[in-house]
Amino acid sequence: MAKSLRQIAEVVGGRVVGDGATVVARVASVESARVGDLVFVERSGGLERALAGAASAVIAGEFAVGAAGKPLMIVAEPRLAFARVGALLRPRVARMAGIHAAAVVAASARMGEGVCVDAGAVIGEEVVVGAGSWIGAGVVLAPGVVVGGDCDVYPRVVVYSGTSLGDRVTVHAGAVLGSDGFGYVREGKTGRYEKFPQIGTLRIGDDVEIGANATVDRGALDATVIGRGTKIDNLVHVGHNVQIGEDVVIAAQTGISGSSVLETGVVVAGQVGIGDHVRVETGAILGAQCGVPSKKVIRGKGVFWGTPARPLAGYLRELAVVARLGKRRD
Repeated sequence: MAKSLRQIAEVVGGRVVGDGATVVARVASVESARVGDLVFVERSGGLERALAGAASAVIAGEFAVGAAGKPLMIVAEPRLAFARVGALLRPRVARMAGIHAAAVVAASARMGEGVCVDAGAVIGEEVVVGAGSWIGAGVVLAPGVVVGGDCDVYPRVVVYSGTSLGDRVTVHAGAVLGSDGFGYVREGKTGRYEKFPQIGTLRIGDDVEIGANATVDRGALDATVIGRGTKIDNLVHVGHNVQIGEDVVIAAQTGISGSSVLETGVVVAGQVGIGDHVRVETGAILGAQCGVPSKKVIRGKGVFWGTPARPLAGYLRELAVVARLGKRRD
């Protein structure tokens, strides 16, 4: 969807320097840009290369004012503006509202205006799907599931009973939401395991995105909660009773054990392991492959790394000491 630089600036709150009538149709990297593309630079060091490339225009910060060679859009946060422009220019997938003849929809299910249900989807009794939502091929919505408005549920997602999704939620292919948690009680005499009740719910807030093949368990007796705006990558597992705050980011292959709490704004890198009953406080960043033992509290802002996870500076000092010990032994 091509737009002029002036039109784009009005949407993202930028200031155009140069020809505002310049039309762009796509966003691209500086290396791959062609005529009609828009690129961005965050630092002055990359500006010269962007101006010399084939892109039709450049998003940059105040450092670019006075540069010549291409039209510029000056913004406070170039990367953020670039992301918003990417969404603005991205071609929309044409989906016709309606229920495919090969879908199975219970008579008691309630479909909002403009809902699209693709072939092979199965929608159970008393399900509610909000206006403008898309239910992809092969999706299963168990009885009583609630899906908000303008949601995208990609093919082969399975949503168990007791799960509710807010508005503008995206769930990518193969994800499983609301399955039973891993909770068992061991009998002392025989050593056999019996299942602890998994009868709670799963509540997913507005503007959440859940990656492909991710799994999020229902609560055991209460609720598992995913807060507004949280983004969960592919192949992440969230255990029962976990409470995740707003605007949390969790990268691929992370596992979060039952009853842990991740407060607002936490960042979790890839392959992190979080034990049960852990609390990660607001603003903490867990580095890749670190491990957080059960019942530990990660306090305050900053980067934590290693197993057990501890502040990055201390962890690096420990690594340096170990390295020196190895040299002495040689």
